[in-house]
Amino acid sequence: MEMNRNVSNAGPKARMGQNQSSALTAGEEKVDPNYILHTLAPLPYDYSALEPTIDSHMLKLHHDKHHAAYVEKLNTALQKQPALYARTAQWLLCNLNQVPQAIREAVHHNAGGHVNHSFFWQMMSRNGGGSPTGALAEALQQDFGGFEPFKAAFEAAGEALFGSGWVWLVREQESAGRLKIMTTAGHDNPMMQGFYPLLVNDVWEHAYYLKYENRRADYLQAWWSIVYWDGVAKRFEHPQTV
Repeated sequence: MEMNRNVSNAGPKARMGQNQSSALTAGEEKVDPNYILHTLAPLPYDYSALEPTIDSHMLKLHHDKHHAAYVEKLNTALQKQPALYARTAQWLLCNLNQVPQAIREAVHHNAGGHVNHSFFWQMMSRNGGGSPTGALAEALQQDFGGFEPFKAAFEAAGEALFGSGWVWLVREQESAGRLKIMTTAGHDNPMMQGFYPLLVNDVWEHAYYLKYENRRADYLQAWWSIVYWDGVAKRFEHPQTV
């Protein structure tokens, strides 16, 4: 699941070449002068696109403030190990044992926040809602007894999660295997446990509190109206190309 890193004109010049990037390890000190910082990609829709489920004020705050803060703090943490700028946020999150202990916690939290939010924005659309069709619908039928039982189980998992985190639909293997609902605390990601994410909803309070207050269940139920099922189906059918 490769997340985008938009490149601005400010700061370092460009992404390192693939051969240079793969050659670097966490312990190396030399840094190509053309490395790039992690940057915040724009939303794939305008701020009002998800109304009334997620209003423009809440979406702007979530993306421009909360997500942006994770990107900024990730870049700050990596200043102590600049060779790691060559790595994607996804790589950092899934290879924390190769991140020096001194910055590991900060990288874990902020790379996770960046990766998870980048994926979350892709899960929604102004033309979302409805129900999945085709192979994805068949898999939901096989593994959950249908779309409605899946929705109920997904909502129940999200509501039951204590504290801040995420609720996911994952595949047990990247290109095969059963579907499963799981939750992660903080900014952990199922990829860290070898699962392939298909769908995610953010159940940190900052994702819903301005509109839904403490009614997380209402938010989870309303969210189905903006889920981008075509994108989920594409990930399900072509995991290697998305």
